[in-house]
Amino acid sequence: MKIKEIKIGKIDIPLKRKYKLPTREITTSEEVVIKIITDTGEIGYGSAAPAPMVTGETENSIIGAIRYIENYIKGMEISSLESIIATMEKVIRRNPSAKAAIDIALYDLAGKKYNEPLYKFLGGNTNFTITDTTIMNDSIENMAKNSLEAMLNGYADLKIKLGYGSFEKDIEILQAIKKSIRKSARIRIDGSGAWSAKEAIKIIRKCEEIGLDIDFVEQPVKYWDIEGLKQVKDSVDTMILADESVFGYSSAEAFRVIKNRTCDYINLKLMKSGGIHNAIKIYNMAETMDIKCMMGCMIESKIGITAAASMAMAKDNMITSDLDTMLIFEEDPIVGGATFEKNKIILNDEPGLGIKEIKGWKEIK
Repeated sequence: MKIKEIKIGKIDIPLKRKYKLPTREITTSEEVVIKIITDTGEIGYGSAAPAPMVTGETENSIIGAIRYIENYIKGMEISSLESIIATMEKVIRRNPSAKAAIDIALYDLAGKKYNEPLYKFLGGNTNFTITDTTIMNDSIENMAKNSLEAMLNGYADLKIKLGYGSFEKDIEILQAIKKSIRKSARIRIDGSGAWSAKEAIKIIRKCEEIGLDIDFVEQPVKYWDIEGLKQVKDSVDTMILADESVFGYSSAEAFRVIKNRTCDYINLKLMKSGGIHNAIKIYNMAETMDIKCMMGCMIESKIGITAAASMAMAKDNMITSDLDTMLIFEEDPIVGGATFEKNKIILNDEPGLGIKEIKGWKEIK
């Protein structure tokens, strides 16, 4: 089974509600979706989610990088997965989401070639994982209301987006949410890199002081402030998770965070690691240093979510998942792949990703 060509297209999926980020609001998921066509006629599906403020990639740059890489991997055997990935890394630096799209499609094809669902191909023996759900920044009343609704809809783990206002408002938000939900719920905080190390330490210590029982705090400081991240981790009792600070342009870039035990947990995302192959490298380093991992995602369709869930189900050191973005879409154009039952993501036993069709896919010539 050899790579014959890569067809590039896109799907646009409207969101149920605005997805607020520190720099912009997103109302539609605009995703680059590829099809790797083989000489046997088999198709591998992959996707890339543009995230300029995280990976530095736009839709156009992703398309350009995929077309560039195609020139070097066309004709290569799918069974030579290691060689194909090595070739990608050799011919172009960075561009992690573009590489992730190709990587995901290759793993989809590998599963199909060996007639195994991807989670089993990666070594897993269970076909489901549990995800948390994100409570986006809003008024205090709406965040408390949305948290209660999430609990009633079966979610036991809530990730609260903070860092959009003052210290006092962040504490008010957490207190209001804590009052509105069951005691059994676990609250996680995503600081989105909004605080300085001193500010992060202050707010986390306050949470500890008033007994909010926070599960962990994700990316409290700027992605580049590795020293600040370690300062926060060493100054509080609450667990600290690194997200944007851990990139996978090469596994060496993640190594500096891991080797210094800068965090307690790491958030792995296929879009920032360059796909499953590099994510596994980072995972293995973290496991060696006894750092737990969470499987996360960008605003991605079911293609990327199915791939990420497959890896999450295959790794014992993966303590949790944050793969809920499918829930904010108005529709699901992907036929096959993962299904959702409340907070449970379930994979089928079809080979590869188990995806049959992508409705509304528009080829980009």
